[in-house]
Order: sequence, then C-alpha cells, then structure tokens
Amino acid sequence: MTKKYLATACRVIRIEAAALEELSISLNDTFDHAIELLLNGTGRVIVSGMGKSGHIARKIAATFASTGTPAHFVHPAEASHGDLGMMAQGDVALVLSNSGETPELSNLITYTRRFSIPMIGVASNPTSTLLSQSDVALVLPAAQEACGTGIVPTSSTTMTLALGDALAIALMEHRSFTPEHFRKFHPGGKLGVRLSRVADLMHTDNRVPLVSATTSMADTLIEITQKSFGTVGVLDSKAQLIGIISDGDLRRNMEGLLEQTAGQVMTPNPATISPDALAEKALSLMNQRKITCLFVVKNDNPRVVVGLLHIHDCLRAGLDQ
Repeated sequence: MTKKYLATACRVIRIEAAALEELSISLNDTFDHAIELLLNGTGRVIVSGMGKSGHIARKIAATFASTGTPAHFVHPAEASHGDLGMMAQGDVALVLSNSGETPELSNLITYTRRFSIPMIGVASNPTSTLLSQSDVALVLPAAQEACGTGIVPTSSTTMTLALGDALAIALMEHRSFTPEHFRKFHPGGKLGVRLSRVADLMHTDNRVPLVSATTSMADTLIEITQKSFGTVGVLDSKAQLIGIISDGDLRRNMEGLLEQTAGQVMTPNPATISPDALAEKALSLMNQRKITCLFVVKNDNPRVVVGLLHIHDCLRAGLDQ
C-alpha cells in the first residue's frame, strides 16, 4: 500500500518538474518587458487572482514585499465592492488566471484600462480576455496537470508560483537587494535572528569590562567580577585594545598574581569583530576559537572598543550553536 502512494507522489512531482522545465524554455522577451514595467511603476504592485490563483497571488505579493518591491494582494471579488480604490495611477497590476477568462476579474481589468494602470497578465490561453487586454502577456505553457484528469490546478499553479518567484528575484537582483535590506523586512522569526548584527546584541558603555595595562591585578579582578563576563579587555595609554584577560590567564598566573599588572597577565592581540558583522559570524568565530566573548571594535579603527558580545547573547537571541 505504501509503495502505491509513494509512486503517486513521485509521479506528481515528475509531472510538475516537467511543467517547470517547459515554463523555463517558453520564457522570452516578454519577461524582460514585464520587469521593465514593474521597475517603471512609482506605486505598488497590485497582485490579484481568484481561487487557487488567488492563493498563489497572495504568496507572490508577500514575496515582492519582503524583497524590496512594495506590493499587496487585492481580491477580485472584493475589488468590485470598494477595493478597487486600493489601486491608483503609478501602480502596476499583476493579474493571474489559468484560463484568462475568470469572470470575477472583469471589473478589475476594466478599472486598469480606464485609469491607465499598467497590467501584466499571466494565463495559459494567449487569446484569452486577460492576456488580450494586458500590456504585457506572460503565457503559461500548456503543461499536463499532475492530477491526471486535468481538472485540478497543480502544474499550472506551480508554474505560476515559480514565475512569480522569478519576477521577484529578477527585481531583487536589479536593486542589489542585500541581506541587510532583507533583515529590515524580517525582524522576527528565524530569518530575523540569522540576520541580526553584532550591534543588535552587544553590551556597550559601562557594561564593557575594561582596564588599562598598568591597572593592578587586584583592581582588575574587581572589574571582572563586577561586569560578570569572566573576562576583561586591556587598553594601552591611548585607550586602544591590546589584550584580554580570561579565566585561563588567571589560572596560568596564579603564583604572584596580585603583584602583577593587567599588562603582564594579558594575552595580546585578542580576537575582535565589527558591530556591522552578522551575529551568526560572531558565534561561528567564538566556536572556532573556543572562547565565550568577543570585543567589538570600530569599523574604521580595529583597536577602539565599542562593545562586547558574549556567546550567551547569541544563544538567547535564538542562534544555534
């Protein structure tokens, strides 16, 4: 029984994969025209579709919005009852319909024509109402639906989803969309955590344990204890970081410890990181060096301390060790 179900799953995936390959081969200059139309828009991308196409439209709108292209979904049935007001000149409409003849789209299509709102249509029938009225027509290939009967949207919705992703990524690459930009739209969840910067998690100001190289070890121990990080940074006469004292340094210098200065006990040239670095990179560096803290230094002066990051700060934020 299990093998029978597995065979069905594999068949469906193969059929949809073949449909995606057909889509890739069928794309032509109209895709570039669609991108240019989207780039020239001064407002938002209005994505719409009915039924299964509507679910895909919602996802495409969300992908656009999270990758630097302002967009939102408009339900075509609700559009006829006031939501057409959500569309304005400067917007670009991206309308999805496998058949291209979905009745609920008629008012939305008419509205775009009346108010000169550019429209990109996506459908499988090149002579359909939707594509014949569109400024740019993206035609889906006549691929086999994975259901075997041709009545359940499967391959067609998969192709539409992939086409939406292709549009979003093309726009993203044109705009040189960076991980930092992406983080602004994803402050929560796992993505937000992974894209957190060191500056978002580090301790600053008087929370950072620091002493001068000439500080006695008695006073240095007080600084380590008060700041509770198990370490202290050592500064030279110009307030620049020259070393670090950890628990290991204390153990190695137990004999006559209190007669020494911080500069005599420290380990020179400690590992540091910039505030703009990803916290994930900092965690990787701490694991690699088998240390629990990193002093954070200025981008333009790698010896001036601006903060301290402890491995527990990364773990509390949700980064995996």
